[in-house]
Amino acid sequence: MHQVLTDTTFIRSDTNVDDGPSFLPTVMPEDMLLNLDHPDHGRLKRFVAAAYSANTMAGLAPAVRRRADSALDELAGQLANGDTMDLMVDFLDPLTIGVNADYLGIPPEDIPTFRHLSRQMQLAHDVDVPRLLEDFWLLYHYLEDLVAGRRALNAGLIRDLLDARDSVDPPVTDAEYAATLLGSLVGGDQNVLSVLSKIVYTALVEHRLWETMARSPESIPSVVEELLRLLPLGRISTFPRIASRDIEFPGGTLHKGETVYADAHEANRDPEVFPEPWQVDTSRDGKRHLQFGYGMHHCMGSALARMEIIEAMAALTTRLPDLRLAASPESIEWDTGVLVHRPFNLPVTA
Repeated sequence: MHQVLTDTTFIRSDTNVDDGPSFLPTVMPEDMLLNLDHPDHGRLKRFVAAAYSANTMAGLAPAVRRRADSALDELAGQLANGDTMDLMVDFLDPLTIGVNADYLGIPPEDIPTFRHLSRQMQLAHDVDVPRLLEDFWLLYHYLEDLVAGRRALNAGLIRDLLDARDSVDPPVTDAEYAATLLGSLVGGDQNVLSVLSKIVYTALVEHRLWETMARSPESIPSVVEELLRLLPLGRISTFPRIASRDIEFPGGTLHKGETVYADAHEANRDPEVFPEPWQVDTSRDGKRHLQFGYGMHHCMGSALARMEIIEAMAALTTRLPDLRLAASPESIEWDTGVLVHRPFNLPVTA
């Protein structure tokens, strides 16, 4: 697993072709970080890396916590009156898109234009590929308009990176910038929402986890990390890669041109690495999980996801320590696709 994710001779670009080995029903823009190989990937990732660093996200955390607390002010009052609320619709969903749009500098009034298209892209259903492509290109043209200045932008990351596009050699093209921005727009919202909502659901079902975080806020990062390890983003793990040379493994030889799928889910539950792997053990240290990938294609937004999930869980468990599901776990319906797996609704009561 480690060798596949760190060896740059395992390439992604050859999977992003018609009839290529892919979990997606269509090809994607070749300039997306997901589809780039060395050295092109490194050049574009360096362009955006500082904006998504752990230090940058630590600086953003107080604003995220204030946003979460502000949203909970009204919701906590409703719960105190004995009302039932939908945590997904009333809190988690607006929180993730609000944080991401604000950081990128996207005007709130633009959200209805693209948000549903982002979800369709991550679902990536193959039942109506022409419609999927139509939705995707609507989203992509929206990003192209932002990059080209045809749409208004607030102060934020998109403006900052446009001003810095000459900081790498050669300078970042419009096509490269739009493709890179696609990951920020979609992943920083839809992927965070999927993982955050599953963590909330799990902690409400296994209520001892919720109680632990409410009683001991210092445990929240550890609980979150364990749930990140155990809960997959969608139906797949990592994207496939193609060997560009013959490579020897302990179990045999992988030949040039063959496809390999590195299963991070299995690695995250390997009992030789994580003893009693299905236990949420907040005392684990040492080996880190592979939920965000590893090596060159390690998720650009991992620090954003960790920070936002921790701040959201801190706000929820501090403000609503007695929160519980108001429906049986089995009755919760799920929104599921290639890169989406999350509850449609989370009815709760306190």
